[in-house]
This record gives sequence, structure tokens and C-alpha cells, in this order.
Amino acid sequence: QVQLVESGGGLVQPGGSLRLSCATSGTIFSINSMGWYRQAPGKERDMVAGITSSGSTNYVDSVKGRFTISGGDAKNTVYLQMNSLKPEDTAVYYCRVGTYYGTAYWGKGTLVTVSS
Repeated sequence: QVQLVESGGGLVQPGGSLRLSCATSGTIFSINSMGWYRQAPGKERDMVAGITSSGSTNYVDSVKGRFTISGGDAKNTVYLQMNSLKPEDTAVYYCRVGTYYGTAYWGKGTLVTVSS
């Protein structure tokens, strides 16, 4: 059974940093992308950053220059380094793994709160 487990969330002051990790258990075949999404209270879940199996990355404009996604290697682990955090980054962050077959796996999320 495949499971994605996020970790690294927490409370941080504005301007601070956090590093999120997503580890997979079980075997996922033919991964073509890994990514991070977030959902703030009362809002939809949106993509934050993604990385393909070839190493290409993409980011939502609001986090460019502040967040860095890495990993997506054979160990099926992906990270999100978040710097210069802002209160508007507060959300539950979810890890997603996509395959060439069109299957998507999701973690249960980790809460990031940016507040003074």
C-alpha cells in the first residue's frame, strides 16, 4: 500500500524558514512528477511547486525566489525549502506524486503557520 507522509511543518515567524519533506512508502511505478500543493482556510488547494522525473521545476509566481523544490529521485522523496515566509503562506501543505498512468497519490498534509 502506497503512503505519502509529509513532515517539517510548524509555526514560524514572518521572514523565517521551514523545510518540508515528503517520504513515500510502498512502491510507485513510473513516477513522472512530484509536487507540493497548499490549501489555506476557506480556499481551494493550489499547486505551489513541482518537479518532473527529468528534474524540471515550476513554481507558482507568489513563491518564486523564496521556495525551492528538490528531490524526485529514485528514493521517491521530495523536499520544499521555504525561505522568507509570509503570513499568506499559512496553509496545509500536501505532497503529490503523479505517474505516467495518470494515477495521483496524496499525503495527508502538514500545517505551516506563519505568524508573529
